[in-house]
Formats: sequence, C-alpha cells, structure tokens
Amino acid sequence: MSKMDALRAMREARYEQAAARAGQAAKTTPAKTAATTAARTAAKRKPPVAPPAEESGTPGQEPALCGHRNMSGRTCTREHGHSAKSHRYS
Repeated sequence: MSKMDALRAMREARYEQAAARAGQAAKTTPAKTAATTAARTAAKRKPPVAPPAEESGTPGQEPALCGHRNMSGRTCTREHGHSAKSHRYS
C-alpha cells in the first residue's frame, strides 16, 4: 500500500466516524439537548466579582490588580474587577 493509499484510507475512516457521530446526535431528544445546553451555560457563568475593599486612606497605595494570567504567564495590570473585556498584560 502506498503512502497516498494509506492517507486516503485514514481520511475515509475519519469521515465514517464523523458520519456515525452525526447520526447519533440526530437521535437525541430536543429536551435532553436543551437541558445539557442549559447546564453548560450555567457552568460557564462566572460568579460576580466583588469590588475591591476601600483602603483606609493610605495615600500613594495602588489599587489591587486583576491578576488574570495568560498562557505565557504574564499577568493583567488592570484594576481588580475591571469592566473591560480585554486584559492588559505585562
């Protein structure tokens, strides 16, 4: 069997698996699908972020930082509980 024949066989096998999975998904009931979708969205929701506690008037003290880390390990420099959708990393 040549390399191209092997690749073609692998592609056809993956196609058949995907078609079988699509057939199984079509057999599920709409109520079951809606329940699982609702459960997934509830799991994705984040708890509300409490605003940082006010410091006792210490001048020059910076507010607490967000602390969100990206994949490379950098941390967000915005204030804790910021409303911006994006983070600023440094």
